[in-house]
Amino acid sequence: MKLGLSQLFDPRLIPLVDSTRAFYEKRGMGRGPSSWNELLSIRDAAKPPAPSSPPAVAEVVGHGDRTVPVRIHFPTSIVPRGVFLDIHGGGFYMGSAAGSDVRNRELADTLGIVVVSVDYRLAPENPWPAAPDDCETAALWLAEHAADRFGTRRLAIGGFSAGATLAMTTLVRLRDRGVAAFNAAVLQFGTYDLSGQTPSGRLIADEYFIEAYAGQAPDRTHPDFSPVYADPANLPPVLIVVGEEDILLRDNLAMAAQLSAAGVEVDLCVYPAAPHGFTGHATAMASAALDDLHTWLDGQLGQ
Repeated sequence: MKLGLSQLFDPRLIPLVDSTRAFYEKRGMGRGPSSWNELLSIRDAAKPPAPSSPPAVAEVVGHGDRTVPVRIHFPTSIVPRGVFLDIHGGGFYMGSAAGSDVRNRELADTLGIVVVSVDYRLAPENPWPAAPDDCETAALWLAEHAADRFGTRRLAIGGFSAGATLAMTTLVRLRDRGVAAFNAAVLQFGTYDLSGQTPSGRLIADEYFIEAYAGQAPDRTHPDFSPVYADPANLPPVLIVVGEEDILLRDNLAMAAQLSAAGVEVDLCVYPAAPHGFTGHATAMASAALDDLHTWLDGQLGQ
């Protein structure tokens, strides 16, 4: 078998490379905070979330003795055909469910589904395992109540960057509980080794966001902290979206290999000339990736 990175590119994306490179040459590349003070500065400089129309419904949901705030977007014109549990990104230390309102409203109306976004607790004030606890709570609530509340049992989960990490952790937690309620997962450029022990993990081992998220975690190779160490057997089909220029590319390739080796159906989509977070930027490459994501998710929820 012959396998090279360029062979993973869809040929229709090649004409979009030049404009994508030009966009990032002008925009530049961002970076995460290097200290607690810089983290606070980044939070303070963040713009208020743009509102969606119609707005989300804010609720507090729970399972057992845990509760978590969520934001719910209903499709405007049809009966929901599925529910997508969205976990926002932000390096575990910033972001909010409201920050994804516009994107989630578009997803709800494009696919005719309900989108439920989790407002999980942020690090470093609430380090691991607070965020995965909150995401698990929302997922268990959906598993129990989606049919009665939304009229469908077709469930999918997904996330963006840190949200993809938390989505994978949530799936493994539910699998270990014997809960197989979710039919598909969409993972956009997550980070799966936060221990710095693998070759891909060493590329980000000195990032402050890991310290912020870890807190007093005794073992950063614990599968609940670094999902690349989890046994991913018996998980639902997974779509992995990542850019060629993403520092997390190798981490995502490793996660795709782990899933495939465990017998999980995995679709790996690598987008040329695209850096971390590219699906949130105004490029033709991002539009192509989101179209692919919508098509894949539509197929999974329609089965």
